[in-house]
Amino acid sequence: MSAAISAHAAPDWKQQFAQLSDEYFDQLYFRYAPSSATAAGFHQYDSQLEDLSRPAIDAEIATLHGFERRIEAIHPDNLPANFVPRSDREIVLANIRSQLLTLEVIRPWEKNPDDYSSTCANGAFILMERNFAPANDRLRALIAREKQMPALIAAARVNLQNPPRIFTEIAIEQLPDDIGFFERDVPQAFTGATDPALKAEFAQSNAAVVAALKDYLSWLKSNLLARSNGDFRIGADTYQKKLAYDEMVDLPLPRLLEIGWADLRKNQEHFKQVAAELEPGKDPHAVLEELGASHPAPDQLMNTFRATFDSLIGFIQSHHIVTIPSQVRPILEETPPFMRATTTASMDTPGPYETRATEAYFNVTLPDASMTPAEVEGYMHGFNTGTVISTAVHETYPGHYIQFLWVQQAPSKVRKLLGANTNAEGWAHYCEQMMLDQGYGQPGAPTDSSSSAGSEPGTGAKDERQAKLIRLGQLQDALLRNARFIVGIEMHTGKMTTAQAEEFFEKEGYQSKENAVVETKRGAGDPTYLYYTLGKLEIMKLREDVKKKQGANFSLEKFHDDFLRQGFPPIKIVREALLGDESPAL
Repeated sequence: MSAAISAHAAPDWKQQFAQLSDEYFDQLYFRYAPSSATAAGFHQYDSQLEDLSRPAIDAEIATLHGFERRIEAIHPDNLPANFVPRSDREIVLANIRSQLLTLEVIRPWEKNPDDYSSTCANGAFILMERNFAPANDRLRALIAREKQMPALIAAARVNLQNPPRIFTEIAIEQLPDDIGFFERDVPQAFTGATDPALKAEFAQSNAAVVAALKDYLSWLKSNLLARSNGDFRIGADTYQKKLAYDEMVDLPLPRLLEIGWADLRKNQEHFKQVAAELEPGKDPHAVLEELGASHPAPDQLMNTFRATFDSLIGFIQSHHIVTIPSQVRPILEETPPFMRATTTASMDTPGPYETRATEAYFNVTLPDASMTPAEVEGYMHGFNTGTVISTAVHETYPGHYIQFLWVQQAPSKVRKLLGANTNAEGWAHYCEQMMLDQGYGQPGAPTDSSSSAGSEPGTGAKDERQAKLIRLGQLQDALLRNARFIVGIEMHTGKMTTAQAEEFFEKEGYQSKENAVVETKRGAGDPTYLYYTLGKLEIMKLREDVKKKQGANFSLEKFHDDFLRQGFPPIKIVREALLGDESPAL
């Protein structure tokens, strides 16, 4: 095809794909995931709830296959790899194939009891968390969703055939929080509603949800648990396909393990080096325990996180790390109650099409009031000097929050709505190391005039010891992600038991026994949670490849801006955009 014909064909193809991708979101993606639509800012779906009944699942599978055929029929021949509609076509096709793999092969609807109860809690929470509409309107939508929740729970009893015991145990562990969420938090969130009839109707629908969840918990304990003998492992073939569809990574698993082990050993050696500098002659694990003891008082934890904002922003601006598109800061708040069992910190940003309630929340989980003093101390070890900085960088500046601010500039609707964990989590994890490598928190590092230099961790303090503690915290978080990388592959390919995984997190990942248990449980249901380290390594290689190509013209700030401008697609897509070729991501 001549260049002239290709140039003429491209706009026609672009229009055809744009129309089909719009249909995909309207007729399939959000139709079967209405809570995700609400989160994205499409409020015509607010009164709908996910339907996990077998007929609905079968209908979704059939619809997915139909869209797969229609999109495959569009051939973007002779168009450059970095042509946005061509890469968007790849993204949508990969998303369809990932959903089909999940529904037809991994089959969580048949194996994971927590999916049903968590879908109820999430469907309610998304209507609660932001005031995108008056309280009466949001309450009306919530009532409509709540009326569908007992049927959703009833579908679980039909669908769950032989779940893995670990999945049933997780659901039993989580359900009391879900029940408490509907009993206390949901009613409290709608105290501003003024319509008496609506409030009376809500009292009935909410009571029905609480009753359904309590019955579900009882059924899980008395019935399903005893016959939960299934296998959570997805196997090597499915694992490889999931990586290819979700992250566009096609390296063989043995090669990925080589990469994972190499980075683990590199970070362990770096940890030992810094620990030896900090405490000569001490075992690194003893230094780790000492690091854990260096933490703020529990009642000062929120203020400690808040105090990092000025120094992070100042350093980013003075060192030209990345452009910050908005001066609006995230709101720091305590993690919502029903999420506290599974997360210590998180970033909650509005969807890319949300126009009214645009607040972003940085959630931090404080010690529970029921904890003993010893338990509080153990819990606070996770918020030591180094991990506070690492967490703040990961969640806010320049991690998830700045990436969220850039999403508005993504080149297409597909790029705003569909993405990869290797990009989103890879970027945030990459930032943890990159900021320290650029000098943040190191002795003598300058900050902006608004920073309280020397008064908080990571504000350019001249304290060498403080700088080493910060680096150890970053390395401890990196080792956690390294352990996930290896454990996820080894567990799901049958080469590691859950007991061995827990031991691996402790010994090789430098984690506490309690955290090792939690991480192993997560890995059972999130097999490819290697995406933190995998994405970080892909971004670091991309940066070096761009630097090599641009030479003296390379700018770190421009590289980061160009990276974020693409949305959050698989790194393969970003490479095509920044380098104009399809060179290997690793």
